[in-house]
Formats: sequence, C-alpha cells, structure tokens
Amino acid sequence: MRRRLALLVAAAMALVLTAFLLPLALLIQTVAAERAVGAATTEAQALVPVIAAGDHRALELAVQEATGRSGQPFTVYLPDGGVLGTPAPRTNGVRLAALGNSVTVARDDGREILIAVGLAQGTTVIRTLVPTAELRHGVPQAWLILALLGVVLLGAGIAVADRLARTVVGEITGLAEVSHRLADGALDARADVTGPPEVRAVAGALNHLAGRIQHLVRAEREAVADLSHRLRTPLTALRLEAEALADPQEAQRIGDQVAAVNQAVTDLIDGARRRGSGPASCDAAEVVAERVAFWQVLAEDEQRALAVESAAGPLPVGVGRADLSACLDALLGNVFSHTPPGTAFTVRLTARPGGAVLTVADEGPGFRGGDPTRRGASGAGSSGLGLDIARQTAEACGGRLTVGDATPRGALVTVELGAASVLAAR
Repeated sequence: MRRRLALLVAAAMALVLTAFLLPLALLIQTVAAERAVGAATTEAQALVPVIAAGDHRALELAVQEATGRSGQPFTVYLPDGGVLGTPAPRTNGVRLAALGNSVTVARDDGREILIAVGLAQGTTVIRTLVPTAELRHGVPQAWLILALLGVVLLGAGIAVADRLARTVVGEITGLAEVSHRLADGALDARADVTGPPEVRAVAGALNHLAGRIQHLVRAEREAVADLSHRLRTPLTALRLEAEALADPQEAQRIGDQVAAVNQAVTDLIDGARRRGSGPASCDAAEVVAERVAFWQVLAEDEQRALAVESAAGPLPVGVGRADLSACLDALLGNVFSHTPPGTAFTVRLTARPGGAVLTVADEGPGFRGGDPTRRGASGAGSSGLGLDIARQTAEACGGRLTVGDATPRGALVTVELGAASVLAAR
C-alpha cells in the first residue's frame, strides 16, 4: 500500500509537472528566438538612416561595424546591383524584399532577415542571417534548470507522500499485528487509537471486539471449570460406593476407573483456566503409552488385539497433555463404539520433521460415507464429537486430521501434530 500511494502521487505530480514545464520550455525557446531576431532587426534598421543619406563610404563602414558588433553577416543589396558587406547570393527572399516587402525567412541554418528601404532610385535591401545557434542561445541551459527543478519537485512530492503513506500504513500494520496476536490467543492485546479518523475508528472497534471476546472466553472458561467442579461430588459418591463392594478386585477396578475420570475432570478444570495463557506442550510418546495402558484392560475384556508402535521418547509436540489425552481417548473410544468386540486395532506414533504423526487404524467396517470429521456427525447414534475433538487438537498446534480406509479393511485416522517450538513461534 505504501508503494502504491507513492507511485500514485508520483504519477499525478509527473502529469502536473509535464503540463507546466513543457509549455514553459517551449515558451523559453520562442522567447530566445525572438530575442535574437529582434536584436538582429534592430542592428539592421540602424543602417536605414545611413542608406537614406546616400553616402556610399559611410554605408560601407556602417555595414562592417554592424557585422563586427553582432558577429552576424550583414549584406546590403543596392538598386544598381551593387553589394556591400558580406557577399551572399540573391535568394528568393532577397528578390521578394527588392519589391518593397520586408520579410523574415526561416531556413535550415537559421533565420534570414530582409529589410526593404525605398529610395528614389530604387529599393535597397538589408540582409542578415541569425544562425540556429544564436536562436537557441541559452535554451539548453534553461531546459536543464527546468528538468532539475522538475526532478526536485517530484522527489519532494514523493518523499512527502511516502512519509504520509508510512504513517497510515504503520497504523494499519499495527492493527494487523494486534489482530494476529488476538488470533494467537493473546486476548489482552490492544491497538493504539491513533492516526487518521478512519484508522482510529477501526482501532476502537477492534479494541471493543477484543474486550468482548476476552469477556466471553473468560466466562466460558469459568463455566466449564464450574461445571467440571460440580462433577466431583457424584464422582466422590461413586468412589465411596465402589470401596463398599464386597469383591476387592471389582472394587479396585471400579475405583481405578473413577480415579481416571476424576483426573480427567481435574485436567478439564486446569485446562479451562490455563488455556490462552501461553503455548502448551507435552511428550507425545509418554501420553500415548499412558493412554494405551488405560485402554489395554478394556481391549483384553473384549478380546481385541491391540498393536502399539511408538517412537522412542521424548517426542515433544505443541499441545497440552490433557488435550492430547482427550484426543487419543476420543479416537480409541470410537474404535470400541463403532466396531464389534474382537476387532483388532493399531496405535502408531512416529516422529516427523516439525512434530509427530499419530495414527489409529482398526479392522472394522470403516467409515460409511459423509464427512465423519464434521462436528456432531455420526452414523451410530453417538454424539459425533470424537473426531471433531481430534481435529481441533491437531489444528490447535498447526497440524491436521485426515481420515480414510485402512489396509486391507477398516478405518484409518491420522493426526499430524506440530512441534512445541512451532506453536511458540506463531
């Protein structure tokens, strides 16, 4: 934008300067030519009284003096055919002047000035030639001054326009930086309300929008944390009932499940209050190992073959531990919900440049048309939020989620996770 404004001003000033300086340059050329012709005409007319006096010797001396003063050739054609001064052929202009007409003739080498002097014995013609160099004397220097003046004015105009454009563009750039900071989660970012009225209006509107978003996000986080905190009471009651079971192993199993749910609630509360305070990260290899161990018990109960292929840790990714756990739980929960017992599945974690790749593949019926990643979309009576949770987790750290068919059959979900350093640099 700054460059475009400068170019626009430069083009406008160039047109104005051209419209002003070009006629001025032509006027200077015309004035210089008229000055030279006028000086030569005055010098020639000074010979008229001498011609009228009829003194041949005095006329010859006067012609020589005129030639010496002006540096231009002067020739006098007498009625009897005699010629005084610098010899010159009788041109058509000379013959026209001999008829009693004073004329100025434009030639390739200059301008020929012819003055007719009527006498009793006939017409005497005074001739002089103003060369082209004399007609253009001082014109190139004047044109050079005009060109330099035009360049200076154009440069000054561009400099002023660039300064103004830099001010406007700087304000707009500041607004863009604030919007990027807001997009990255810095909800306390605010724009400086400075600059032209239009820019100030946009800055004020952006600050109002940022304040509103910050208020809504804070209210949402507190609501989520409050709701999660309310779940603690029924979980505590459930844990107490599990401890009262007669079978110690059953009590231990249910107690472990309740403890896991309680930890998930705690993570939800902490995550809701911590989200937006800065980029999160975790060791993907450690989280995958932990969640696979959690689901291993249920897989054994349903006689599902579980294969795990995980890269050696640590493998840092740009997503929080709770979010990655929720992502993997959602994917594994889909496997148990949408495939019959006994269906084998595989969890694979591999490193990639700039992050990691998490894949979950099963040998079930696969996806049955539609867009399974669309929020709320499900063909099996579930909430349809599992893949959407995984998608949001991937996109939050600069990755993406893709779904497809596994080989030879089944569903394949791939989650690309960005590195922790990538998220921090955004």
